Amino acid sequence: MTIVAGYVATLVAFVAADMVWLGIMVERVYRPAIGDILSTTVNLPAAILFYLLFPVGLTIFVVLPAVKDQSAGNAALFGGLFGFFAYATYDLTNQATLRNWPTQLTIIDLVWGSALAAFAATIGYLAASRF
Repeated sequence: MTIVAGYVATLVAFVAADMVWLGIMVERVYRPAIGDILSTTVNLPAAILFYLLFPVGLTIFVVLPAVKDQSAGNAALFGGLFGFFAYATYDLTNQATLRNWPTQLTIIDLVWGSALAAFAATIGYLAASRF
């Protein structure tokens, strides 16, 4: 039950927070920065797969070890690091391979990915530690 509670809480926190972020920031940050390569529609299968898988990684590599250590601080710290490295993989690869990928967008995404993953992992930890 610990794993299920941790995963579901992490998933819900991650998706909910990211939907709020994207709802606010797509038109303010992403479209102005990368407009012509930003799709006008969302590829739902890819998006759903991402939103199901990322919290699996957070649960396995961050939430469960934090529960074992009984440390919300570890959940936040290592969640933030997990998010930083995952988002860095995406953004720095884009910056290395795509023409005109803005450094400012990479920085914004790294900060957001770190904060988002730290938040979701902490929520996952709080739910999982109840069992």
